[in-house]
Amino acid sequence: MASAVACKGAAPASLLNSDVLDPLGAPTSMARLLSLMEDVATQTGLSSTAGAGASRLGRWVAKEDDDAVYLKVPMPGLTKEHVKVRADKNILVIEGEGEKQPWDGDDDSAVPRYNRRIEMPAADAYKMDKIKAEMKNGVLWVTLLKVKEEERKDVFHVKVE
Repeated sequence: MASAVACKGAAPASLLNSDVLDPLGAPTSMARLLSLMEDVATQTGLSSTAGAGASRLGRWVAKEDDDAVYLKVPMPGLTKEHVKVRADKNILVIEGEGEKQPWDGDDDSAVPRYNRRIEMPAADAYKMDKIKAEMKNGVLWVTLLKVKEEERKDVFHVKVE
């Protein structure tokens, strides 16, 4: 079952969602969890972007199926040479900085800059060493493959005698 979530710009009422208020209940999907984290960051003023030009980073979308989580991150003005993606433990870091153009003069804020850190709930649930990222027409497409239950190293099945 696939689910898609557009992040940023949710109504403040979304903080009253049972996923947030129920400490024992878990969000139903990775896409939903990413959406909740972005909603809280946006509504509390703790935006997950930083640096001049960070406001240029538009809505990002997370979609999930049984095999992977897919992220669509608009980064207008950048090419693949300007973008860096890395996994640091359970944090996915997306950074990019464009080039200053002659017509920009001394205006450093005209240079597109992006910095996004997305905390994954459990690094061992994803193949962090197999992340795929592709830049097409100013949009970064990131694929995080999920680790199948039988491949996980932190799950041990105990034989009951």
